[in-house]
Amino acid sequence: MDIHKISNIYFAGIGGIGMSALARYFNANGVVVSGYDKTETELTKKLQAEGIAIHFEDDINLLDKNADVVVYTPAVPATHKELNFYKENNYTLLKRSDVLGLLTKESFNICVAGTHGKTTTSAMVAHLLKHSGYGCNAFLGGIAANYDTNYLQSTSSNTSVAEADEYDRSFLKLSPDVAIITSMDADHLDIYGTAENMENAFIEFSNKIKDGGCLIVKHGLPRNKDFTTKDICTYSISDKTANIHIDNLQIENGAYRFNVVNNHWIVKDVVLNMGGLHNIENVIAAIGVAKYLKIDDAKIKAAVASFKGVKRRFEYVIKSDALVIIDDYAHHPEELRALISGAKNLFPTKKCTVIFQPHLFSRTKDLAIEFAEVLSEVDETILLPIYPARELPMEGVSSQMILDKMTNAKKSIKDKNELLQYLESLKVPPLAPIISGEGFREAVIICAGAGDIDTLIQPIKNIFN
Repeated sequence: MDIHKISNIYFAGIGGIGMSALARYFNANGVVVSGYDKTETELTKKLQAEGIAIHFEDDINLLDKNADVVVYTPAVPATHKELNFYKENNYTLLKRSDVLGLLTKESFNICVAGTHGKTTTSAMVAHLLKHSGYGCNAFLGGIAANYDTNYLQSTSSNTSVAEADEYDRSFLKLSPDVAIITSMDADHLDIYGTAENMENAFIEFSNKIKDGGCLIVKHGLPRNKDFTTKDICTYSISDKTANIHIDNLQIENGAYRFNVVNNHWIVKDVVLNMGGLHNIENVIAAIGVAKYLKIDDAKIKAAVASFKGVKRRFEYVIKSDALVIIDDYAHHPEELRALISGAKNLFPTKKCTVIFQPHLFSRTKDLAIEFAEVLSEVDETILLPIYPARELPMEGVSSQMILDKMTNAKKSIKDKNELLQYLESLKVPPLAPIISGEGFREAVIICAGAGDIDTLIQPIKNIFN
């Protein structure tokens, strides 16, 4: 089908981060866009403000019967009345990944894959291209703070930046000219069954790179030797044998300054104004793309320095001498490890408390030991109940499964109300229980998870403000 000739399009699950980027694309291009989602969020409110009709009841009287195409995600249950109406009446149904594949079929594509790191890296690439004047269309898996959106549009460039999602093998529908692979840690084993099967899918993704294209891949991944793309460039923050690495790393007022080094070039005095050593690694990959596209060094440095990050990716909620609160989307053990390591690196004297909401029963079951290990590295851990997303409960699987395996002395499970009451109690006298004892003078609190923990951020901010 010609995706560019659609008049009306309907999204089942329009509030999803990937779905909303596509909805914004069609809305910006004059298509009548409407959709359903289970709950109203800040994102759905913004979509409505942009002129998109959204409802929050599963009611066939509210759907668009004139839709040329219906887009859906696996998060929509099989019992969904509206989706079943469209199926039974032979409407054209496409997965989100199908639509993204069709939209990027004829563009020059920079596709960013990885079990973690892909959202920030794709946002960095998109910002580099936009800020430098190179231009791009971008479909992001998070809200880029510089633009307050997950979709960027260019009227002059035929270059697309797309987050390549491994869930449900979605990224195999893309056609990259340049691909980045940031990581391949075991995840989505409900789909792949084994870590090896998941790694095989990443190798298959790399084989989708067009002739003459380039693969930029993190140095030291377990299957790097199996990538067969002719033009391969590895990157690393620490290993000088990688094709792109850094030197002369310095921390200045909560920012990083460093040189990015390749055998053929060097970009000196790059300044990154966001936390987390893992984000230095992400920006190395993005700079690799910019150099591949022959963007001027001065423009690269100016873009990196002005990058404000992605909402819920090492996002500062409060940043003061006494207290730092960080909000992050981390929902995999390795993401948590990078997040915690980055916070400790920037704030080594602060007591570190992590509030974590596990995401999916299957992921908790598969990775409980790994979650427990990384969450034992902090001074205090508070677990929320599991956020089920698309899944039904599994017998014997709960946050207790992680807590029982943790080794740190201060650990607990609290529901949302209990958590807020506990944090409220820390204010009397101001921050006394946090900052007293054990030699700690100050505190950093990390809120992490991919579920609805983000709805607690404003209440937590209100408590400490």
